[in-house]
Amino acid sequence: MKKVDKEFSLEAVPQSSRHGFWRMLVVMLGLTFFSASMWSGGTLGEGLTFIQFMGIVLVGNLILGAYTGALAYMAAKTGLSTHLLARYAFGEKGSYLSSFMLAFTQIGWFGVGVAMFAVPVHKVTGIDTYVLIAIAGVLMSITAFFGMKALAIISFIAVPLITILGTTSVFKATESVGGMQGLLNYEPSEMMGLAAALTICIGSFISAGTLTPDFTRFANTKKSAVISTVIAFFIGNSLMFVFGAIGAIATGQADVSEVMFIQGLIVPAIIVLGLNIWTTNDNALYASGLGLSNITKIPKQKLVVFNGILGTLAAMWLYNNFVGWLNILGAALPPIGAIILADFFILNRGNYTPFAEVKHKKINWIAIIAWGLGVCAAQFIPGIPPINALLGSAFVHVVGTILVRKFAGNRMQLNKVEETKPAHVQG
Repeated sequence: MKKVDKEFSLEAVPQSSRHGFWRMLVVMLGLTFFSASMWSGGTLGEGLTFIQFMGIVLVGNLILGAYTGALAYMAAKTGLSTHLLARYAFGEKGSYLSSFMLAFTQIGWFGVGVAMFAVPVHKVTGIDTYVLIAIAGVLMSITAFFGMKALAIISFIAVPLITILGTTSVFKATESVGGMQGLLNYEPSEMMGLAAALTICIGSFISAGTLTPDFTRFANTKKSAVISTVIAFFIGNSLMFVFGAIGAIATGQADVSEVMFIQGLIVPAIIVLGLNIWTTNDNALYASGLGLSNITKIPKQKLVVFNGILGTLAAMWLYNNFVGWLNILGAALPPIGAIILADFFILNRGNYTPFAEVKHKKINWIAIIAWGLGVCAAQFIPGIPPINALLGSAFVHVVGTILVRKFAGNRMQLNKVEETKPAHVQG
């Protein structure tokens, strides 16, 4: 008897396996309540005035909310993961490019999270950092193996706890800088450019945002998928940035573990941040497993262990190159989601042929070229790299597809005309 894949790695999620709003909200909050976002917030807090910081977070998370909300709608309507949706735009084998990129960035996020847990625990206990990284990597990989059910349980525990801890840290930090007026009067020693700040804000979660369908495909309605996603990315991600920024303003440290250590909160932080990192890392491994499953056709669970080992081995390197990692994500990943969205909403007017009935082309070179040009737009056109990547890739994909369709239509008409001409008598 064939074993059923309960995570539906290579097919649409049936309505009988969908979940309600509250369960989806808990899972999505567990994804966005991530300590690395506090670190990103700390980086912004060190380089912006408080008013500038709040403006950047508002704009950045509005963009993320709109982007992820649209992807959530697609997923709930079709029941498909990001990687299976990508087959419509990129082709079956063309989707391997997006799956590879997304899977390995999530493995990278997993590695960052493991190190963010191990470093503060080492400071308190003296246990070797690499031993802690190995233990944390194994434990997080085990729960990721069990899929959506485990993600919901851990998120349900972690989200309230990180909210309490972050709020406590903010109150302590605000008191130490002279209250709200002290925050408003804060001036950074070295000002960060607003374009660079918005890149960090969007780039910090654009990779996870692009993978929104991996989770929201389990939503029982399109409305619950969109609302739970927008709340999670706008409110949840904004809170993480605020927690990190105010701590950095008060202590001069962007690293959240350093902030908690200075504030005397390191012991509860180890427990709470550990759970918090665990939720997002499980989401990262889950999503990376789906990506490699699309390429290898192996069910997601069997790939989680491999991905966990890889992320664990790279953990300290990723931890030490965090901001550079965000810049890579800000250029390479937005074009994937933009092309998927443009293909669905513009070129196919919000409707796809059911996955089980469609025969995808092998490679859609228009989408591949659009992705490459989107990356180039992020790198070489002045402005906000993730926004340049989103708009550039979507424009090229839509215009390129329309031109190719028009050319193919004209050629077909020409062939029909030629066929109807009377044959010349040769003589």
